[in-house]
Amino acid sequence: MLERQRAAFLREGPPSAAVRRNRIDRLLAMVLDNVDAYVDAMTGDFGTRSRTGTLFAEIMGMLTTIEHTRSHVRDWMRPRNPKPAARLYGIRAQVQPTPRGVVGIIGPWNFPLQLVVVPAAAAFAAGNRVMLKMSEITSRTAELTRKLAPDYFDQCELAVVTGGPDVAAAFAELPFDCLFFTGSTRVGRLVQRAAAEHLVPVTLELGGKNPVVVAPNADIRRAAGRIARARMVNGGQVCVCPDTVFVPAERIDAFADAVRTALRDMFPAIADDDEYTACVDTVNYDRVVALVDSARQAGAHVEQIVPPGETLPDPVSRKIAPTIVRDVTDDMPIATEEIFGPVLVVRPYSALAEVIEHLNRRPAPLVAYWYGRGDRDFRALVRATRSGGVSRNDFGMQMFPADAPFGGVGDSGMGAYRGKAGFDTFTHYRTVVGTDLPFMITARAAPPFSGMLRRVTDLALRRAHRRTHRRIRRTART
Repeated sequence: MLERQRAAFLREGPPSAAVRRNRIDRLLAMVLDNVDAYVDAMTGDFGTRSRTGTLFAEIMGMLTTIEHTRSHVRDWMRPRNPKPAARLYGIRAQVQPTPRGVVGIIGPWNFPLQLVVVPAAAAFAAGNRVMLKMSEITSRTAELTRKLAPDYFDQCELAVVTGGPDVAAAFAELPFDCLFFTGSTRVGRLVQRAAAEHLVPVTLELGGKNPVVVAPNADIRRAAGRIARARMVNGGQVCVCPDTVFVPAERIDAFADAVRTALRDMFPAIADDDEYTACVDTVNYDRVVALVDSARQAGAHVEQIVPPGETLPDPVSRKIAPTIVRDVTDDMPIATEEIFGPVLVVRPYSALAEVIEHLNRRPAPLVAYWYGRGDRDFRALVRATRSGGVSRNDFGMQMFPADAPFGGVGDSGMGAYRGKAGFDTFTHYRTVVGTDLPFMITARAAPPFSGMLRRVTDLALRRAHRRTHRRIRRTART
């Protein structure tokens, strides 16, 4: 597949804006023509998952970003001319956005359609061919995409690969021109290691323990309700879900009471609720249950919001009740591992400085949340910590602007996509420079070197030295 795509890319060259937009349109058509089939496939993959939630978060969630990308393709692919100073010396230069070639995209299971379609649209916008490796955990969705793709694309434009971990490992080892991965930090390390063999540039969209800070001046009831609802999106199986909430110590009981009330109102029943998202498979169900059990055994206070008459967690349906965990210590696995389930850790704090110090001792998360006013404390948190993004008073707002880059830092990822950032990720900016001057501008770089050149060089360096130190002295005075 890779060889055929690369041969087609080299044979046909960078596609026009019209071809790029047409590929994006066919990608959208593949999804929109088969919405019901995709909803059924994802519901089957998860066991229970809300149809409306899938339509909103999985399919509607991709449209704004893709439409924005499509509408800007022609502008983004235009060459950029140099500053006028270069032309004064008879130099003609352009910076040309050129496609990388063949892009490999490895998708996750939590949003198995959106998180391959959105980067694929960005790769098409940049003029590339695309190979998708879809998650074997959501096998129905992967197989549906593999069957549908040939109805919309020649395999030299878009190819879909399915299979287990061995296939994923072989896929990651291919000499792509660019590799894009969404998934866990652990697997991200393996992907980068595999890609390094061929020096393939890698973009990693990973996860982490996203912190939430409830400000002393926050409306506790409103913050608790919003955080509880955010934790339950897709059953907590979202890379930007809130994970650990820091609450002023004197208000932590009120916060826990409000979260409990909100969750009970949201889910008066769970066992027979087809809109309550189950853990995607037994492996992930067992992992989340084990994190909670180990915390309980180590002394944490665990409260499961189980509706009356129900028994949860249930290994058959793979449903876990919304769970609040308090009295967590740093040596518990739940304090360091991404939960990726309907479990919320709540921790007290006395001063914002201790929260900042706690966060800075740990890997940077994909997003940090703040509930409260956008005041000095909020600005201090943003300034003093690292995260992929920051969202205040709402869930995932850092992803809403269609042209805002989305990506992590450190353990939560590298690189970004969405909007212009996605186009840039899959583009090589190639500088093309030429001159028709009757002499060689750079001849002085080769010997023999004249005495005049040595004197001019020494003079230029002395002037640069003095100028630099004058700036340092001015800065010191101010």
